[in-house]
Amino acid sequence: MKNLVVLTGAGISAESGLKTFRDADGLWEGHDVMDVATPEAWQKNQELVLKFYNDRRKQALSAQPNKAHLGLAALEKDYNVTIITQNVDNLHEKAGSSKVIHLHGELFKSQSTVDPRLQYEIEGSELNLGQYCAKGSQLRPFIVWFGEMVPMMETAIHEVARADIFAVVGTSLLVYPAASLIGYTKADIPKYIIDVKIPDISIKNNFIPIEDKASTGIATFIQMIT
Repeated sequence: MKNLVVLTGAGISAESGLKTFRDADGLWEGHDVMDVATPEAWQKNQELVLKFYNDRRKQALSAQPNKAHLGLAALEKDYNVTIITQNVDNLHEKAGSSKVIHLHGELFKSQSTVDPRLQYEIEGSELNLGQYCAKGSQLRPFIVWFGEMVPMMETAIHEVARADIFAVVGTSLLVYPAASLIGYTKADIPKYIIDVKIPDISIKNNFIPIEDKASTGIATFIQMIT
């Protein structure tokens, strides 16, 4: 089967009711991202950061995959599908996608603050002060914050480089290093971008544009490749 690699962003989760990144005013659910999504914010106010992600987790628990998530999962019948997502929710997994690479971390996991190799599933929505790793250190959200390295980038680059078809869904291609992935595709493969507003950078990189929201745009994309 051909390798289909799809890079997804906030636009695909928005139709399920999740705001996964900043609004136009620069706030994320009413918070300055610098106050809840940086190592410095964690050092300054762990309780605020934990509450912020607990609230995001509660939202994600009630959210359901939309037609875009389900359409991508269904493509596994015909393609070797790899989802590379900038989103921290688990909607791709809920939809049935079996190979999902989370560039910016996972909302339903925690990690040790002294040994990032120690990672734990979060049951329910709560991660609170006083919950420790096996080495006795406070657990933090398993999220790649601003200013931190993106540990899954090398894995993502490897998958993009071997893609026979590449698609981008619901992302402005302004967030780096994720946006740089488009530069690792083979020159001769078909590349598609699905968004309500097609970014200029995709046109320069010879993407086939599907100017639509994710749910109906994915349906169009599926028709084009099957």
